[in-house]
Amino acid sequence: MGKLIDFKRPDGKACPGYLAAPGDDASAPGFVVIQEWWGLNNQIKKTADRLAEAGYRALVPDLYRGKVASAADEASHLMTNLNFPDAAGQDIRGAVQYLKETSRKVAVGGFCLGGALTLLCAAHVPEMDAGACFYGIPPAGSFDSKSIKVPLICHFANHDDWCTPEKANELEAELKKSKSNFEVYRYDAHHAFMNEARPEVYDAKSAKTAWDRTMAFLKKALA
Repeated sequence: MGKLIDFKRPDGKACPGYLAAPGDDASAPGFVVIQEWWGLNNQIKKTADRLAEAGYRALVPDLYRGKVASAADEASHLMTNLNFPDAAGQDIRGAVQYLKETSRKVAVGGFCLGGALTLLCAAHVPEMDAGACFYGIPPAGSFDSKSIKVPLICHFANHDDWCTPEKANELEAELKKSKSNFEVYRYDAHHAFMNEARPEVYDAKSAKTAWDRTMAFLKKALA
């Protein structure tokens, strides 16, 4: 359904990405999809395709430049070597700017690593209009919550050993200092419960609820 493209970052360099769009409607609202720590794999492309079917121009920036991990240690290595400020301020901001050439409003959303980057972007990408964070929290001190003004929807799992319920509570307290109109939801599920390609953690009921809530949120936030 989608296609591979190159778009410009604010610094003029090119970034590759995967673009899925609803037919020929270039004015449809945009959604920058941020990968999990695995990279730009088929599962995240299918997520972009699903957003396109829901009426959004979905663009996934390829943060790893073609590298895709299949094992956790490999994914951890790629994520550890990722320059977070560059990914947020250049790759993802460039993707938002690309979509904004024809879309009036653009959201940013991601999973795991992508969820953490979504919150970083909420503080550092002025063109972003809304954010959808799925079980990701940026490193402490990497963003100032007081600078966040865009609406956010955040989804966390109660059995998550990375974004633990305690960390989710701390984030919620931090977001209360922001100007964001935010929503935080918790699910009786495990980390990566939205990822249908990982049957050991995928939770169909929680995934459907989180998706439906996000669609309702986007309809309002990008109206």
